[in-house]
Amino acid sequence: MTENDKLILKENPTLRDYQIYIADMVKERGFEKETASEIFLLFLEECGEMAKAVRKRQNVHTDKNSEKFYLDHEVADVFMYLLDICNYFDVDLEKAFREKEEINKKRSWE
Repeated sequence: MTENDKLILKENPTLRDYQIYIADMVKERGFEKETASEIFLLFLEECGEMAKAVRKRQNVHTDKNSEKFYLDHEVADVFMYLLDICNYFDVDLEKAFREKEEINKKRSWE
């Protein structure tokens, strides 16, 4: 068994399972000393790569010399860093989502 074999995401994971997986991954890969600012900057970098992938998917003109960005991979990177930020600040994303959606359901969206 290699080091990476310790990281196993169970079949049909909950959002909480993803958060636990990312917490374990961060520790295993030695990233636990990153500051909130560093994590946030990495998150924003991945958002930029995701935007570039969307541009390519939409056939918006891009520099031919720029790297290839695959939308599904970039979305996954954004998700991972979002979970890392949530973990850093002890935010239960599922709970926060449910609470915020209850507020949003009561809003007028006209």
